[in-house]
Amino acid sequence: MILAPSILASDLSRLGEEIRAVERGGAGMIHVDVMDGHFVPNISMGPLVVEACRRVTKLPIDAHLMIADAEKYLDAFVDAGATSVSVHVEALPHLQRAVAHLRTRGVSPGVALNPSTPIAALSEILPELDFVLVMSVNPGFSFQKFLPASLDKLRRMRAEIRARGLGAKVQVDGGINADNIKSIVEAGAEIVVAGAASFGGGDPERSTRGLIGAAS
Repeated sequence: MILAPSILASDLSRLGEEIRAVERGGAGMIHVDVMDGHFVPNISMGPLVVEACRRVTKLPIDAHLMIADAEKYLDAFVDAGATSVSVHVEALPHLQRAVAHLRTRGVSPGVALNPSTPIAALSEILPELDFVLVMSVNPGFSFQKFLPASLDKLRRMRAEIRARGLGAKVQVDGGINADNIKSIVEAGAEIVVAGAASFGGGDPERSTRGLIGAAS
């Protein structure tokens, strides 16, 4: 299991310190939630924040683009230092083109699914993905509760990938904490995004280490 703390829940005035703290706690990836106020209600951060993260860590940086017209901005996030990028199936009419472009840029392409989007929506594109991001909350807000139905969706997504002999990993994002992370990993999640559970307790290093321990 790779834990990917989401900097959306961090103290951005101390971003470098916060990232170094979760690194010490065992984080394997840094997750950047990008919101545009169109595809989702809130506005968050852009390529400049990814660039700032890149300057303070050697960990992989995962950019989750919760934005409309994401194709226009793929190169900006790759140039800023993202090592993986996920786009939403609900937001891109030319999904394959975006995934193929990310591949040509040398980064890992992923596709995210909102809670109400069936896994069948990825049937055609699945062989081209490095990972699938199963949203376990509706995107756009921090501090939401994990949707219980997501456990079954994770199981079915993992089973579909295995049945087809594919290599995509399953990522999950939303409402993860020390109480539910073990069941989430057991359901098939291999990359776990945690925001408030990593950064919200005042000691990101300790919180991150605790989450990893709770998952085993």
